[in-house]
Amino acid sequence: MGKFVVWPSELDARLTKKYGRVVPRNIAVDSPSLDEIVDALEMIGAKVVEIERDKLNPRLSGIDEDLRTYGMLVVESPYGKAKTLKLVAQKIRELRKRKK
Repeated sequence: MGKFVVWPSELDARLTKKYGRVVPRNIAVDSPSLDEIVDALEMIGAKVVEIERDKLNPRLSGIDEDLRTYGMLVVESPYGKAKTLKLVAQKIRELRKRKK
């Protein structure tokens, strides 16, 4: 299993790739929270090694305050970062639909 860092901005549909979005916009979600990401990671079988709630992705330092998402996760996943992020975004979408 590989370890890597996950920033909420990598899943945020409101951001461009320039500001750190990694997943395609059609898969991305608006303002993902750390708790949603942790829940989704657990559902896909990934392990959260560390959570830092007050970290800001350096790419977001020059962006409007309302678009900034704080937090960082160190994750261990059997899939690799790109696949894990896509699976997490899809799980967050499912979780949000269930809440409605």
